[in-house]
Amino acid sequence: MAKIPVTVLTGFLGSGKTTLVNHILTANHGHRIAVIENEFGEIPIDNALVLGGDEKIIEMSNGCCLCCTARTDLIEILQSLLRRRERFDRILIETSGMADPNPVAQTFFVDDEVSSAFALDAIVTLVDARHVGSHLEEGEHDGVGGQVSNQIAFADRIVLNKIDLVTEPEIEELRTQLRSVNATADILTSSYGSVDLDDILGINAFDLNRTVAGDPDWLEDESHHHDPTLESVSIELGFPLDRAAFEQWLTALLAERGDDLYRFKGILAFDRRTVLQGVHRIYELTDAGEWGEEPPVSKLVLIGRNLDRAELTDTVSRCSLAAAGR
Repeated sequence: MAKIPVTVLTGFLGSGKTTLVNHILTANHGHRIAVIENEFGEIPIDNALVLGGDEKIIEMSNGCCLCCTARTDLIEILQSLLRRRERFDRILIETSGMADPNPVAQTFFVDDEVSSAFALDAIVTLVDARHVGSHLEEGEHDGVGGQVSNQIAFADRIVLNKIDLVTEPEIEELRTQLRSVNATADILTSSYGSVDLDDILGINAFDLNRTVAGDPDWLEDESHHHDPTLESVSIELGFPLDRAAFEQWLTALLAERGDDLYRFKGILAFDRRTVLQGVHRIYELTDAGEWGEEPPVSKLVLIGRNLDRAELTDTVSRCSLAAAGR
């Protein structure tokens, strides 16, 4: 029986991974795809942002990065997929923005059952064209710069996303910058994660021999690094919010703390269900339809530095309809 190909989708916070996952799941390709989601935070939100059948989506939301649990949780999930009655054509793993792709890739070579049933097809790294330059400039080994560099360096394909937010000269400068980190990976460009799926799926790009040749101890290396100053604050509110009050709160927060907010996202209980996506000082609110029988609950996750959970919870709570006088 042929092995099931696996694509690992990585990229720093806000690079557009979930948008690309939605592009893949809604495209007319005819494949049955199982998606393994990993989030950095206490409240699972990404699953609600992914389109498609519920039985395709498997959450790993334990407040930790997938790379920290790759040898245990991920192996168990992959083994559970093999025991399911239905057969999947391919697996898509969306790591958290904080994840190191190395331990995730190692998973497919350290367990006999997993290695005999699955084939690592490619590591695809998304890059936020608007912010990657400043992230790389941070440069610390254990910090944001080191994480972004590592994700880019290990990529078999690089997707330079959000090119609609930068100029053509900036794109060429970014290509040069990416080439200085990874000289061999093909670089694709996209807006809203729209790429030709033939360029990222079924490309047989991961080469274990090449990886081990570059690092003979790669399979034994279990070390990975995260920026210790980045933290996640999760807020859940069980009452409706006033949209105007919320946007005023968010605008003021970003004006003051935008440099420290690397990523924020949420499902918001306005008159209609609304999705929030944001990176630094850029955000977007998208209508997600009526609430239906589901009780309106706002779930908000903010990832950044020096975040005061109590203050953030208190100030956003003041955006309730009752507080706004409606």
